[in-house]
Amino acid sequence: MAKHGGGGGSNGKKYGGGCCGFIVLAGFVVLIYWAIFQPHHIRATVGSATLSNLTVASNAEVSYSLAVTLSLYNPSVRVNIYYDTIDATLRFRDAVLGPAANGTSPSEFYQRRKTADDVELQFDYGRGPGGVAVAAVAAAELEKEMKGGGPVSLGLDVDVRVRYVFRIFKLRQKPRIWCALSIPLTAEGQGPGVGGAVASGDPCWVKY
Repeated sequence: MAKHGGGGGSNGKKYGGGCCGFIVLAGFVVLIYWAIFQPHHIRATVGSATLSNLTVASNAEVSYSLAVTLSLYNPSVRVNIYYDTIDATLRFRDAVLGPAANGTSPSEFYQRRKTADDVELQFDYGRGPGGVAVAAVAAAELEKEMKGGGPVSLGLDVDVRVRYVFRIFKLRQKPRIWCALSIPLTAEGQGPGVGGAVASGDPCWVKY
């Protein structure tokens, strides 16, 4: 009986060792594949941005509409990308001016290697209940920029969930994209709102 128990333990150890060896080998194969067909980081640029009806109320509420075209490029030679989620937020310095009001278009898509796709971002925060409440200091700084005669400096913060795909291999990543928007302002009609547009093509900062 004792010998029988010992044999079972030995077989269990061999089985466990075989499983560990298989896992290590499989991991090594995946590593080699990704070393050969390594996906490159996506690149992002601002194609255009149109700002309208930007106002700051006395209660530190910011109203505006903004449309941004963000171009995403997959530089990989062999690896395709699934964009699963795209979440965009507009900021003025440390103040959050709201997420993309209508989501993004498209909200998810498949991108082949060595191709670029445009994503439309819409921010629509009208006056009254539709505005965004910010800290009084941030509101004062924004209003100062608006009256200074120069461009207004905004930041576009985009969080993306992607899957790099090469044949049966998949790698999930969560890159963060940051774009600086410098939009020259002009008065709009008789009201207090100001707006402007840029077609910059300026590159954005992408961090993995």
